[in-house]
Amino acid sequence: MVENYYFLGIGGIGMSAIARYFKAKGFNVAGYDRTASLLTHELEKEGIAVNYSDEVEVIPSEYKNPDNTFVVFTPAIPKDNVQYNFFVSNNFVMQKRAQVLGDITRRERGLCVAGTHGKTTTSTMIAHILKQSHVDCNAFLGGISKNYTSNLLLSDKSDLVVIEADEFDRSFHHLSPYMAVVTATDADHLDIYGTYDAYVESFNHFTSLVQPGGVLIMKKGIVLNPQLAENVSLYTYSATEKADFYADNIRIGGGKLLFDFIAPTTKICDVDLGVPVLVNVENAVAAMAVALLSGATESELKAGIASFAGIRRRFEIHYKSDKFTLVDDYAHHPKEIEASLKSINALYNDRKIVVVFQPHLFTRTRDFYADFAKALSVATQVVLVEIYPAREKPIDGVSSQIIFDEITSPVKKITTKKELIDTLDNIDFQVLLVVGAGDIDTLIPSIIEHFK
Repeated sequence: MVENYYFLGIGGIGMSAIARYFKAKGFNVAGYDRTASLLTHELEKEGIAVNYSDEVEVIPSEYKNPDNTFVVFTPAIPKDNVQYNFFVSNNFVMQKRAQVLGDITRRERGLCVAGTHGKTTTSTMIAHILKQSHVDCNAFLGGISKNYTSNLLLSDKSDLVVIEADEFDRSFHHLSPYMAVVTATDADHLDIYGTYDAYVESFNHFTSLVQPGGVLIMKKGIVLNPQLAENVSLYTYSATEKADFYADNIRIGGGKLLFDFIAPTTKICDVDLGVPVLVNVENAVAAMAVALLSGATESELKAGIASFAGIRRRFEIHYKSDKFTLVDDYAHHPKEIEASLKSINALYNDRKIVVVFQPHLFTRTRDFYADFAKALSVATQVVLVEIYPAREKPIDGVSSQIIFDEITSPVKKITTKKELIDTLDNIDFQVLLVVGAGDIDTLIPSIIEHFK
């Protein structure tokens, strides 16, 4: 009988949500991660034991019995990890994070959001609208919701569960959605898929997993060939053109962003976007579509979007004064960086902006360095730091330099994280945008302290 859950890679955003879930259900929970972080410290404060060495000796003794301990692991854990091999060699029951989420979607009604980008914001918006409505929901989120300061939401009255459907390692193929959203199919994770065609095919297969009688909502115009089961309803959405669900009459000014939400059976005027960034209009349309089809009322949709506070590290304003503003964004794909720069330029078009970018993964840098350079060249001032490797080993000839060489911005510099503040001291700026999915955000407190 399972009494304990042990997580390999517990500091990951998706893994930590499941760890919190089983802790809330009354199980004993512990885990390993390579490095300490704000998230792992939060887990420890919640009573979850976390160790940072992969030695077997640091695993609490009660988690070393295969008869009562279930192991959840992330595919990012290397196969030479000592703890991983201890659990394998001792015949523990082990599942990937996505398999655990898949089991949950077969027990409850999964609202699963997939896509190269936009999925974290869209899924968190859906969860927030439903949570503050009469419908309610559970949610496993890919970011820390600022409304709830958590990536896990629980309900004792709703069988709806919002899940971010991750395409890395084909993880989302373990899910069984009641409703699915596909936000984008721009190329990514080519280290896993090999070709763009194979990447798109994985999304096509994901659509085939929507349960009969369910719903698929896809962004209009994306590369996708849905393979739908019987009686699955198909809808499109957009923020730039007419679709089944779309935004119209978008207005930006005075610190506000308003739009009209058009649906097949209704129109909601003057929706006030809680985080007034242009890219969020598209995410809001998809979220409102899912919430409307899930039973939320028009007034609940409008109130939910207006009170949405955003997500930690998603275009998050950390500091704002007359002297300078610092914005942090998790963007790590060329399209995401393009959207982030478009937003920062619209918000602060009269101020001097500098963008600091930390590339994420050697393979992604190798595959998209020219696209990264093109996206970053929109900025007049760019600073690059070294690549954050995450799960990967270095690749010969692949560094931030290959992006740097292609950037055409008037001011461009390359430095290290250690020397970043010294580098910024020699640049004239009023707005700093920090971009990347690695650990660049750990420097933000010292940057603010230095420049404020």
